[in-house]
Amino acid sequence: MSSQTAARRYATALADVIVERGEERIVQSELDAWENMISSNEALLEAFSNPTVAYEQKQAVLERLIARTKVRPTTANFLRLLLKNQRLAELSQMNEKLSQVLDERTGIVSADVTSARPVSEETKTLLGEKLAQLTGKKARLTFNTDESLLGGIVTRIGSTIYDGSVRNQLNRIREELAG
Repeated sequence: MSSQTAARRYATALADVIVERGEERIVQSELDAWENMISSNEALLEAFSNPTVAYEQKQAVLERLIARTKVRPTTANFLRLLLKNQRLAELSQMNEKLSQVLDERTGIVSADVTSARPVSEETKTLLGEKLAQLTGKKARLTFNTDESLLGGIVTRIGSTIYDGSVRNQLNRIREELAG
């Protein structure tokens, strides 16, 4: 089973549990903190991803960290399950998929917006409203800048790209003139 498929299955199962218990955001934030802790500490990442480290040693480290971080039982049980199934090193993929699953269930779509220069608050609001109309869902926007765009914006929602950049418009004009 691919790691993406596994991440989707684990995330969906966890989402079922935490939605039922009303723990969506707190468990998600705890898992994000764990992802940051593991990815920023090379020794932890190595310990949890190295198959030559004995399971008992990994379990002891995990239990000490759970005790120190005082996470909810749901979070602790999920981390134990990942360790047992040798998937703890894939926590970042699980978190990404969990976020997607929770967004799908609450009618939120994530959109990455790239512009040549920082976007004003008014434009952000208008863009959020326009994307909500376009998708029929509430849009969570993430803004980035890329000076190579020259002007305009590029918006990515999942695998769909809405390219309103000057660079793209110039390329289309060039193709029309050449074609």
